[in-house]
Formats: sequence, C-alpha cells, structure tokens
Amino acid sequence: MTDTTALFTPHAFAGLELSNRLVLAPMTRTSAQDDGQVHFDMVDYYRDFARGNFSLLITEGIYTDEAFSQGYANQPGLANQAQQDSWRPVVDAVHQQGGRIIAQLMHAGAQTQHNRFKDEVVAPSKSRASGEMLSFYGGSGPFPLAREISEAEIHDVIAGFATSARRAKEAGFDGIELHGANGYLIHQFISERFNQRDDAWGGDAIARLAFPLAVIRSVREAVGADFAIGMRLSQGTVTEPELTWQGGPDEARERFAKLMEAGLDFLHLTGSDVDAPAFPEADDERERSLSLTALAAQVRSEKAAEVSLITNGNVASVAKAQAALQHADLVAIGRSALANHDWPKRVQRGTCLTEFDFSMLSPLATLANEEDWRIANDKPANCEGRC
Repeated sequence: MTDTTALFTPHAFAGLELSNRLVLAPMTRTSAQDDGQVHFDMVDYYRDFARGNFSLLITEGIYTDEAFSQGYANQPGLANQAQQDSWRPVVDAVHQQGGRIIAQLMHAGAQTQHNRFKDEVVAPSKSRASGEMLSFYGGSGPFPLAREISEAEIHDVIAGFATSARRAKEAGFDGIELHGANGYLIHQFISERFNQRDDAWGGDAIARLAFPLAVIRSVREAVGADFAIGMRLSQGTVTEPELTWQGGPDEARERFAKLMEAGLDFLHLTGSDVDAPAFPEADDERERSLSLTALAAQVRSEKAAEVSLITNGNVASVAKAQAALQHADLVAIGRSALANHDWPKRVQRGTCLTEFDFSMLSPLATLANEEDWRIANDKPANCEGRC
C-alpha cells in the first residue's frame, strides 16, 4: 500500500487547524436558485465532501453584488441578506462534519454568460473574451463585447467584494478566496490583454496589480485580521487555458511578492496541470521546468512570507497529489473529487478511485445531472465499502 503520510499530516494557517492537506477545489455547479440563494441540494453536496474527509472546502464562485458580478445562471450570490442567510445551512453542515469552508468571491467581468441584473458587461478595457460560452454552464455563442468599466464602477466593485466578504464572515464561513484566476475580472485587471488602461488602474505588470491590491485592502478592512483571505491565480482563462503571463519568471515573482506583502493568508495557484512548467521558453534554462507554484514557493522563501500555498491542476492520482506537496502546503482536487466525494477516505483505505467521466457535467454541470449519472452508472459519491 502506498505511503500517504504526507497527505494526512495537519496544517494550520490564519487560525484554521486542518487535519490533512486535501482541499476541495472550487467548481462551478450552476445549481443555486434563480435568485442566487442556495438550493437545498447544495447543503448535501458540500456536506458530502466534508464527510469524505476533505479538511478544507472552497466553494464555487459566488457573485458579489447586484450589478455586473454575476457570470452564470443559477450561480449563488452573497450580495444580499437572503443569500447570506441561505449559506448558513451549508456552513453548519460542513462544520458538523469537522471540515472548514471558504467562500470564493467572484466577479465575472468580460467572461459573463448570464446576469439577471444588467444587460451589459464590463471589463477593465473594451474587450471580448475569446472563444465560445461554455454550454455545460448554460451558455452558447460568443461572449458579449464588454465596455470599459468606469472609475465610479470600479469603486463599486471593490465595495461589493468587501461587503460580500463581511457577509461570508457573518454567515459563518472560515475565510474567503478572491477569484483572480481563469479569466474573471480580477484576472482581467492583471492581464495586459484585457487591461489597456492608461490611468491608475493600468500600466505595466506591477501597476496592473492596483485593482487586486485595492480589493485586498478593502476586504481586510471589512473582515478584520482574524479571518482568512486568499487569492486564486492562474495564467490561462476558461476558454484559453494555455495562455501565459507576459514578462516570464521575473515578473511572476514580482507579482507574487506584491500580493504576499499585501497581507494575504494564502495563494491558490491553478493551471492545466500542477506539474506544468509555467514558462517553458524562459531565457534561463534552469527556470524552464518550474511550475507556477514552484515560483511562488521561491518568493515565499526569499521574503519569509507567512503565506500558505495551495496548488491545483489535474490531480487525479495519489502519487500526483503527494508530489504536489513538494512546493505547496495543500493540494486542491477538482474533477477527481467530483467523481469521489470521499477521495481522502478512499486513499486512506486503499480503495479504488472512480475515474472522472465528463458526462457527469453533460449536458449541464448541475448537481441534478451528476446524480442522474451516478444512478445510471451505479457510482456512489461516497464509497462506504461498496467499491
């Protein structure tokens, strides 16, 4: 039997005591009610992962305001009191199983497929997200053309992140994750492609951090020092996963340093694969094999920063999860966790893992579709000795 000790050692950050190194990655499920309140199925869904011994759960992206932030139909929100209250049963269910849960706060920006509040879309600069909307999230056709967001609207967005973070704390969440990855608004401000502004919100690679840094400051002020705040980062977007940051390893290190200095408790690095070299064509041959997480780990060491690192990307095997801990403190599991809600328990028992089948998310990535797939294929979410 494979030695899995490293995966099941405790870890602590920002006052959170975790029993192991295994995290549920955030995954869009488009299963909330039309008004953004949590559907009762979501209580069982998140409880199941905590019961399966994931020590930390990161929710799907939650929209932050009643303006431009919503990106998908049936996406949950934290934009009003009713939505806040609807999350409490989810949080309580996870805590009752001994788990911890972090709310991922998201503004879709140019990558909006549906918004019940607005008929237009905003981005740092006038732009259109590439490719087609994702059909399994209910979209079709090209993304809408986004107009440039105004100065006043930028401040409204920042306030929305802060208010929704406060709502998350009041709902009992253990922290929040700012979604700065996969092509959504924070990522768009970081990106030269989407952000061509010549004001205080644009400029070179470091100047383009003005928006995420402002969000971090505002959120920290709203929730205080005793609440975990992190940020998810990626190079690629939902429709262009192979994109890379311009500026190579040096500018990546500068980004990480600035974000760590801003007071984040964790960084969550994601990509198509945890092992993938971030800059395979780097000038320095020694840096061509380094992953994004490895680069962040270098910066953390150099700065002696008290920041935990979560890594994510195509972790489907025990061996890969263990290898990921070479540079990270925690490993987030996505699709393999969807197939195995009790992934940690199965690994501890030496039980086989069910292979992820994309038809679980087809035609729509909903909880109902997943349940239909399980019934049709006799594949329980939690093994409980049946596998």
